[in-house]
Order: sequence, then C-alpha cells, then structure tokens
Amino acid sequence: MEQQKNITGDPSEKYPQPPFPKQDQQPPGTEEALSPKADHGEESYKGSGKLKGKKAIITGGDSGIGRAVAIAFAREGADILISYLDDAEDEDAKLTASFVKDAGQRAVLVKGDIKEEPHCQKIIQTALDEFGGIDILVNNAAFQMARKSIQEISAGEWERTFQTNITAMFYLCKAAEPHLKPGSSIINTTSVNAYSPSEQLLPYAATKGAIQNFTANLSQILLMEGKGIRVNAVAPGPIWTPLIPSTIPNHEEFGKDTPMGRAGQPVEVSPAYVFLASDEASYIAGATIAVTGGRITI
Repeated sequence: MEQQKNITGDPSEKYPQPPFPKQDQQPPGTEEALSPKADHGEESYKGSGKLKGKKAIITGGDSGIGRAVAIAFAREGADILISYLDDAEDEDAKLTASFVKDAGQRAVLVKGDIKEEPHCQKIIQTALDEFGGIDILVNNAAFQMARKSIQEISAGEWERTFQTNITAMFYLCKAAEPHLKPGSSIINTTSVNAYSPSEQLLPYAATKGAIQNFTANLSQILLMEGKGIRVNAVAPGPIWTPLIPSTIPNHEEFGKDTPMGRAGQPVEVSPAYVFLASDEASYIAGATIAVTGGRITI
C-alpha cells in the first residue's frame, strides 16, 4: 500500500518511514516503479523569483534530487537543461521537462553519457546555443552499487563510479568555466558519505570525498583568479530516489539509521540548491550544506 505524506510539525513524521516495500529495479531505476512515490515538490514547491532570468544545467535532472531541483529552479524563474543518461530514463526526463514548461520556463533535454568528455562539452554547447548563456551548473548525476566486500568490486565498476561522479564533474566545469560570468554558480552534489562512509559503498563514498575537496579547491581557484564564480556543494543524506532500490539490496530499511528515523525526500533537498544558486548566497563559496536528517557531518 502506498504510504502517504503525514502533515505534522514533527519532521520525523513528515514523510513515510521504513520499512519500505521490497522492489526490484535495474540501475538507475525509474520513478514510475518507485514505491512509495517520492515527493519532488510537484504539489508543494512555490517559487518567489529568486532565479528569475537564470539559465541552468542540471545533470541527472530526470529523476530524484535532480528532478526536485529542476522543478524548484523553474518555479524560481530559471530555464533548465536536463542532462540524463539513456533510453531507460526517457519518460522520467520528459515528465521533468513538463514540470519546467508548466512553470513557464524553457526545458531542453540532452541524453548521453557524461563519462565521455565530448558529451560533456556537448551539454555546455547546447545550453549556450539554446539559452545564450549559462548562469548555474548543477553537477548532480552519480553512479553507485552496494557491495559487501572489496573483492566484489570490479575494476570496471570502480572506474565507472569515478568517471561518472568526479571525472565528469571536471569535464563539465572545465567546459563551462569560460562561459560563466561573475555571479554565476556551480553546485556539486556530494554526500553524507564524504563524512561517514558506508561500508557497502566504497567507490561511491570515495568519489564523494573527492567531490568535497574538488569543490573547496575549485572555489578558491576561481575566486582568486577574479572570476566571481561561486562553487559550493550540497551533501544529502539518505534520500528516497529510484537509485536506492536499484542499487541497494536492503533498501527496505533505508534511512532508518538517521536521527529522524526516515529517508529524506527530494523536495527536502532542493531548497539548498536554490539558496546556493541565488543572490542570497552571494558571500558563500567553498561551502557545503548538509541535508542529512540529523546525521553529523563534522
């Protein structure tokens, strides 16, 4: 039975709590097969013009956190380029684009593998061609697989995780940087795993630690060069997205180990991206906002 959102003042009870139904999805998973359904802010997020006139790129923007960020950015007044991987995500990407268009903003879909530098360059060029500029780059796409031991991790899986999660971030930032004007913003998705790594997610957690360092370092470089580009990160905790049942065998208890006792919803993460992209965060650079359900990140 579908679990319903509980309207309450207690954040621990605001959304469904584990156990969740056992479900069989293949990576990266789809929103249609997710149970209970995730909340991306489709009904609840209200914009106030914080990103009016901005042009944004969101990788992994078809579902999960990426969809929630796309909805929020669009309702704040931004046009969105949604980058996603392959045919399996077509329907999710089209639905996300429809939410952007319903908000009165332009939506552009670009399908392909960000592990390849030419494709990353294509994403940036498409945004320039379609929008005439780029103001916000959200590096959100990621790959993970849960494994019980290091022996279960193949060299190919290790390389794929790093190429998707951190190498592609380098490709995209490098391609975008010459076109980002002062006041632009880069926001990278790191994770609570950068601080408290899961024993089942060795490659993924390692990339998230690398993203944390990359964010801080690139921020310093661009500011010291006088570029006026702010680079920050968001560190989600356990967030209920299609990636979870498609990559984690024991997803029925997902989020139970947080102080709030539940997984977070994508809509609970997206306001952090809006804030970092907005002028309200003009003095914030090299920082990470943790959205972890109370899990400690110090």
